[in-house]
Amino acid sequence: MAKVFLDTNYFIDAIHRRPEKQILDRLLGHIIYISTLSFHIYCYSFKIKVPDQKVISQKDKFQLTDFSGNLLEKALNGPTKDLEDNIQLHSAAEADCDLFLTNDAKLLKLKSFGKTEVKSAV
Repeated sequence: MAKVFLDTNYFIDAIHRRPEKQILDRLLGHIIYISTLSFHIYCYSFKIKVPDQKVISQKDKFQLTDFSGNLLEKALNGPTKDLEDNIQLHSAAEADCDLFLTNDAKLLKLKSFGKTEVKSAV
């Protein structure tokens, strides 16, 4: 069983764009983490008003990482030029995740961040 972090794009695919069951079934048996920032981006992008029962039920499928001032300080210093990407990477590292799943070609070029492997699939 691995600790798997979903980048925002992967998270949104898992719960909104692609058949949810397909992506989440492939992750069965793993502990799945997401950033609280991903929920914010999801609700903002799709103009979801809260409370929303679907969003609340989706939240319960994931472990959430905290967004703190300390994490922001790290993210402001890299490793990429994109703050949101850095927040996601540092969130995965702080949660001690084994895998970081993303569809972002720039992030996939990293191959790893600390001990966390950056991949497009498990």
